[in-house]
Amino acid sequence: MSKLAIVPGSFDPFTNGHLDIVERGAKIFDEILVTVFNNQAKSPLFSVEERVNLIKESTKHLPNVSVDSSDFLLMHYATEKKADAVIRGLRAISDFEYEMQITSMNRKLNKDIETFFIMTNNQFSFLSSSMIKEVAQYNGDITGLVPEIVEESLKKKFNFA
Repeated sequence: MSKLAIVPGSFDPFTNGHLDIVERGAKIFDEILVTVFNNQAKSPLFSVEERVNLIKESTKHLPNVSVDSSDFLLMHYATEKKADAVIRGLRAISDFEYEMQITSMNRKLNKDIETFFIMTNNQFSFLSSSMIKEVAQYNGDITGLVPEIVEESLKKKFNFA
């Protein structure tokens, strides 16, 4: 029986830190479903469709990874997809408290879906999507911090390409 894990996020944009978590999760689980959730509290730079396409391109080297999007609660979506687990990335201890709150609520909503935390590679521990957007907005060098396709797309968004 195949084990499915969901890697949820807003991914605006998808970074090499995100990719690191997906690649490592893909070594552990049979299937990984990276899911773009439309967070109403954020004002995204990229549309959901653009984010899905960027992630598909960034993960095409991983045969057991697929990409989707959802407007549902994570646990409702995970139940619908018959997921076994959720994978969340942690950058620093400051992420842990926030992630613990989310995990506790998710556990209340569906006790059968486990959450696994993967510590990001140290070289990406400082990285956040909002930091990437800010640096890219001012034409700063983000080489090596995001997949090449994401870097190109950011340059186009900010009219540097």
